[in-house]
Amino acid sequence: MIEAIDLSKRYEDGVQALDTLNLSIQPGEIYCLLGANGAGKTTTINIFLNFIEPTSGRALIQDIDVAKDPLTAKRHVAYLSENVMLYGNFTARQNLDFFARISGRSGLTRDALTGVMRDVGLPEKAFDQRVRDFSKGMRQKLGIAIAMIKDAPALLLDEPMSGLDPKAAAELVETLRDLREKGKAILMSTHDIFRAKELADRVGIMKEGRKVFERSRAELQHEDLEELYLDYMRGAMVEESAAAG
Repeated sequence: MIEAIDLSKRYEDGVQALDTLNLSIQPGEIYCLLGANGAGKTTTINIFLNFIEPTSGRALIQDIDVAKDPLTAKRHVAYLSENVMLYGNFTARQNLDFFARISGRSGLTRDALTGVMRDVGLPEKAFDQRVRDFSKGMRQKLGIAIAMIKDAPALLLDEPMSGLDPKAAAELVETLRDLREKGKAILMSTHDIFRAKELADRVGIMKEGRKVFERSRAELQHEDLEELYLDYMRGAMVEESAAAG
């Protein structure tokens, strides 16, 4: 489970990046966070990863307070960023094996590594190819393979579909659905409204550090998510214009 309880972050320059966020993602659930740049999406994920500390509130992974016990919490979470950091001179298999060992899964067989790369749709010819020659889509597939092989109950994804072509994005959606079926709790930040409505069990909209909207999949069947999102963004622009005036 992934849970935020009154989670807030104010930076030293006075910017309120996150303001009393509350959310809970259960096992077997995908939660998508939408919002403009600076809305608080990445700040939220960075707090869950203990990259930054909250000003107040709590971030919990499997009921473990991330700020109080970060090492234990990190054992239960896998992370995929917009730009996956890989070792370019390593092959896909070597990268996967290396990151598996770091996460505590040493001694995996060649067949086990191959199976995960197949599961994410990485072409077989790429398994033993150096990663420096990979496309963005292939890097993302290897990144999700690294997240999968850790076999953590919680996944944090920060704009994982950014820059992907339609085929690669569709394949990533199917992989995430498979992970949901396996009982993973998944929190994903994204700008992709279409994919959010297609994939998410619940969608939240962030604006200026606050969650201003949340709907379930069933509720969104009767609403236009794109129009709702644009309404909130127009409201933000109107508020900014009024403040400037």
